[in-house]
Amino acid sequence: MKSNRDAISTGQPVRAAIYARTSTDDGRQDLSNQTRELHAYAERMGWTIVAEFHDQVSGRRADRPQLQAAMEAGRKRKFDVLLFWSLDRLSRQGVLPTLLLLNQLSQNGVKYRSLQEQWIDSLGAFSDAIIGILATVAKFEADRMSNRVRSGLARAKAQGKVLGRPKAIVDRDKLAKMRSEGMSLREIGQVTGKSAMTVQRLLKTREAA
Repeated sequence: MKSNRDAISTGQPVRAAIYARTSTDDGRQDLSNQTRELHAYAERMGWTIVAEFHDQVSGRRADRPQLQAAMEAGRKRKFDVLLFWSLDRLSRQGVLPTLLLLNQLSQNGVKYRSLQEQWIDSLGAFSDAIIGILATVAKFEADRMSNRVRSGLARAKAQGKVLGRPKAIVDRDKLAKMRSEGMSLREIGQVTGKSAMTVQRLLKTREAA
């Protein structure tokens, strides 16, 4: 594995952030095993840990406060690389939302590395290939979801069900939720089948409502 300095090519000390998560806060699980090994790994790499984000909540929830804080800090380039224990610690929301999280980090110029899964690593010689593969898989997943929705609508129509447009406020709430999770306007558009301009307009009308 190539060194972090070769991969990031900054010539400066690498600022790392750690994200750790357990599903509950009732004492049956704790974060110490994750954080201890993440700290040890960062030390071996010569990285300086500048931030830590710890959630004790289900990985299927999109509104995890510390994950949102990590994504916002990444957007502001407060760290260079996000280090996490494993992909299911980062998210268990499904393929597309998880890939979009990683893609959002890349778009903000932040690298990432999973301690347990060597291929989930945007550092090193194959970083561009990995980012490209993730983006392609995310697009395929979005297309698959769109096709599934169209098939469901066609089936409902064939069964004689009356199909109406969903309430606009519901659509805007869903868009706002995706936006709060760190998704860009373009990414939201890919998932919903709307243009980035339309997404932006709907979000503005929601704020004005």
